[in-house]
Amino acid sequence: MTTTESQQIRLSSYPEGMPTHDDFETVAVELPDPGEGEVLLRTIYLSLDPYMRGRMSTAKSYAAPLELGDVVVGQTVCEVVASASDRRSVGDIVLAYTGWQTHAVVDARHTRRLDPADAPISTALGVLGMPGFTAYAGLLEIGRPQPGETVVVAAAAGPVGSAVGQIARIKGARAVGIAGGPEKCELLRRFGFDAAIDHRSPSFADDLAAATPDGVDVYFENVGGPVAAAVVKRLNKFARIPVCGLVADYNATAAPTGIDRLPGFMRRVLSSSLTVRGFIQDEFRPTHEAAFHEEMPRWVRDGAVQYVEDVVDGLENAIDAFQGLLTGKNLGKLLVRVGEVPTT
Repeated sequence: MTTTESQQIRLSSYPEGMPTHDDFETVAVELPDPGEGEVLLRTIYLSLDPYMRGRMSTAKSYAAPLELGDVVVGQTVCEVVASASDRRSVGDIVLAYTGWQTHAVVDARHTRRLDPADAPISTALGVLGMPGFTAYAGLLEIGRPQPGETVVVAAAAGPVGSAVGQIARIKGARAVGIAGGPEKCELLRRFGFDAAIDHRSPSFADDLAAATPDGVDVYFENVGGPVAAAVVKRLNKFARIPVCGLVADYNATAAPTGIDRLPGFMRRVLSSSLTVRGFIQDEFRPTHEAAFHEEMPRWVRDGAVQYVEDVVDGLENAIDAFQGLLTGKNLGKLLVRVGEVPTT
């Protein structure tokens, strides 16, 4: 019997506000050989995503919180380094959910084999993975953009938002992206968005009005906060709002102060016949996953959907990178390159 050492980042306390290094601990553990039906995986790429912040809280949510001492969750691309399963062979590249660690032993049934010849393996965590599917299913099932309509998406330079805008364009709609800073807005223009608006600009509200002269038919919500408040004022009758995330509030430590705007929003929902639907991407897999795996790779190959990746080297830098994600520092899909990328 041999052992493999895994470096793990575990949650040591529930963060109050922005997670800090004090909320985590890094430990080294020895992993045994895989048992029957299991594989030993070496992490190549770790995906960092906003939903992880919710798992670091005991507040009621759609998924159970992490227990203190748990390895922080996360989807990964890994290499099989030992196998006791006829499902996977040594050297296979797989999609897994092993979290913030360098190695893991898992049931082979909980992995999906990737073919590096089809696409860069990193895309399984981004445009061809969960973020891309979130954009695809949320927009097409709830937003249902029609030719000539205006689709506005918040956090548009991120992996979900950028895909939303480009899919909207494919469907014949106008795509208006909201992002933070000139670099991100320039990226949206390169991706073919009809307009890119900097929410940090003092003229944001006026810029939004100028970019949506006929109002807004679909608002894909990733942010909440002042961005959402500005877009709501532009909504047309029968507008649709897929609610994917509310990252502006993820680190909040108290209820918002000031005027209660909920009654006004609900009046708007009623008077304009709005559709507001929160969703978790998994609920659409039975109805949309097959079409996604058929259409999205083709759009990426054809250049109709483009993407960028923001890659940070080293698991030891995951905490800093995650903090940056929650403040919008990343450009595109944020990944941690945990281990060596195979050349074949």
